[in-house]
Amino acid sequence: MKKKVILRCLIGATIGLSISFIITLIISAIINKKEYYPVVPQLTALYGNELNAVMIQTICSLIYGVAFGGASAIWEVENWSLLKKTIMHCLVTSVSAFPIAYCMYWMPHNFLGSAGYIFIFFFIYFFIWFSQYFAMKKRIKAFNDKVKADSVNN
Repeated sequence: MKKKVILRCLIGATIGLSISFIITLIISAIINKKEYYPVVPQLTALYGNELNAVMIQTICSLIYGVAFGGASAIWEVENWSLLKKTIMHCLVTSVSAFPIAYCMYWMPHNFLGSAGYIFIFFFIYFFIWFSQYFAMKKRIKAFNDKVKADSVNN
């Protein structure tokens, strides 16, 4: 299990960094000033220059990915209920995501900014969770129907 968690953390780090980079490209394209904006201006001001800010954001993006990648192993704990897995996974990901998002200025530093981030995080989390749940339920039903049909034919 340890090797699997480590591998997922490494894959998660790569995905986290990739997503962070893609987001900066999308934001730069939306701003449409034909310039690349790798970090928010507040981060550049905080760390003195853009290079320092990009290095810090890169490290945080790696950590963000590690947290999500490692947390994915929670779904494979066989002696936990789905509810316990969901709560633990949600806790691990949200507790690791919020401080990084806050420190990287990915949200306004006020109550509404924090509340908005938390709302969006949980909305996306549970949208994905329910999508996966119902997709899995559909696959299980199809599998059971196939097994039932095969047993009738034999």
